[in-house]
Amino acid sequence: MARRISRPKQHTAAPALTAESPCPCGLPATYGECCGRFHSGEESAPTAERLMRSRYSAFAVQDVAYLLKTWHASTRPRHLDLDPGMHWTGLEIVDVRDGSAFHSTGTVTFRARYRHHGQRGELHERSNFARQNGAWVYVDGTFVE
Repeated sequence: MARRISRPKQHTAAPALTAESPCPCGLPATYGECCGRFHSGEESAPTAERLMRSRYSAFAVQDVAYLLKTWHASTRPRHLDLDPGMHWTGLEIVDVRDGSAFHSTGTVTFRARYRHHGQRGELHERSNFARQNGAWVYVDGTFVE
């Protein structure tokens, strides 16, 4: 009688995000045309909302350098450790106040969906942004019930 050998299932990683991939922020553009150009330093986000979207995408691709670079100096942590078990799955912008090219501050309220070790969740936050040396940066945020 032949004996079956059970082999562990091999898990393949999700394909890496490329410039041609859909952008994680949800806008109808490729990553390279959308948030990727901000992450690479090619351009700066022109509005608080675009910075919010690019920071969400940075969390999705675990771009710690971009997150720290776009955090206001007065509230920026010394370092940032992202949980590899956190997978961001969708972003909804709920409200935008100010934050255009004509403002020095802005507020973006959003819902960000995620899976953390298989459990679904949602972050609902009102984030505050300001211009620092001419560029939009994240200042702080409060959770919305």
